[in-house]
Amino acid sequence: MNTKSYYKAIHEIIKTGHWITDAVGQVLKEDKITEPQFNVLRILKGQKGSPITVQEIQERMVQRSSNVTRIIDKLLDKGLVKREECPTNRRKMDITITPFGLEELERFDQKVIEFHVPYTQNLTAEEAETLEKLIKKLKGE
Repeated sequence: MNTKSYYKAIHEIIKTGHWITDAVGQVLKEDKITEPQFNVLRILKGQKGSPITVQEIQERMVQRSSNVTRIIDKLLDKGLVKREECPTNRRKMDITITPFGLEELERFDQKVIEFHVPYTQNLTAEEAETLEKLIKKLKGE
């Protein structure tokens, strides 16, 4: 493979990732929620009510962040998550999404989906599948 082509492709992937993250951040900004906070809420929703630790949240985040505790504090202030001492390890805190957090996340999800709608017209389903496969291949998956 031509390394110049490889680096050009990588550069486009990086630029596109930042463009999407920034655009989603702008969509969520009017609700005073950040993209990392949105990501944490989605992780918690995926737990289906089961608690998760801050460390586990950090491991699952799209963008690894050392300030997950601060992100959770902001979500607590908004009533979107609940934090309780872990019953099996007092040094750990269990985090869950609140019913209000689930309602708000549904609203945030809808806004993000609406943002993506015009871009879904730019690729066919087959092209999107190929793109996904190529990105996974690049990562060695």
